[in-house]
Amino acid sequence: MFIKKMMGRLVYGLATVVAAVLDWLVYATETLILMAKSFIKGCALLISMGGCFFFLLIIGPFGAWLLSNPGIFLLFLVILFIPITGALFITYLKYVKFITTAYLFNLANHWMDEEHHSYRTFSYFNEAYRKAEEERINRERRRRYEEQRAWEERFRQWNQWQQQGTFGGQGGFYGGTGGQTGYGQRGYGQSTVNPYEEFKSKYRKSCQMLGVSEDTDQYKVKLAYRKMAKAYHPDVNEDPGATKKFQEINDAYEFLNEDNIRRYQQMKH
Repeated sequence: MFIKKMMGRLVYGLATVVAAVLDWLVYATETLILMAKSFIKGCALLISMGGCFFFLLIIGPFGAWLLSNPGIFLLFLVILFIPITGALFITYLKYVKFITTAYLFNLANHWMDEEHHSYRTFSYFNEAYRKAEEERINRERRRRYEEQRAWEERFRQWNQWQQQGTFGGQGGFYGGTGGQTGYGQRGYGQSTVNPYEEFKSKYRKSCQMLGVSEDTDQYKVKLAYRKMAKAYHPDVNEDPGATKKFQEINDAYEFLNEDNIRRYQQMKH
């Protein structure tokens, strides 16, 4: 019995180390993807600025040098494919972390306290991960769909009223002394809220919250979120305002999704 408990503690420690190593690998891969995307964007900008000069440079001495050094040429190809292969690798790492650590933690707890922790097989956690991922993806899709539908409806209502020249009164949608919004058949006040300006304002505030620029992308948002969420998580930050700050960080991260980033960039042009 004593030996089992000791083995359980060792396995528990091993699971903790494995989780930390895999988390680091995920973070390192995300950083590598960000660097590769920045490099690719820089090359694209150089091509757009250089035009024919860049084309002549490639087919000239530089191109010959590049082809004569297969290692450098291969490195360029690897960098081009990092955003795609890196994303797949991150997905695989998260899968490995979940099933491996869950299995090891369960095994450790079972050895340390068989009465309260039943043993689960590796395939059990594999199936649990698959179901959890399906639920997470479906939940995220529903949330994003409902959010985008709400914004589209508000934009449509605003555009319609702009064309008709009617705001508030019958069929009013925005207004109220508290700046509330709502649906209904009667007006809620004389003031109106431009959803386009409200969206832009919320986008800018979300960028400021995470410390990213307005021309950010999803990977930059994710990296910034991971850094700030780790610093302000209530489990590691004992500051009284950490919980509120952590919630604001989560709200900003959820708002800066791919759809809203694309929408904002379109509004700027």
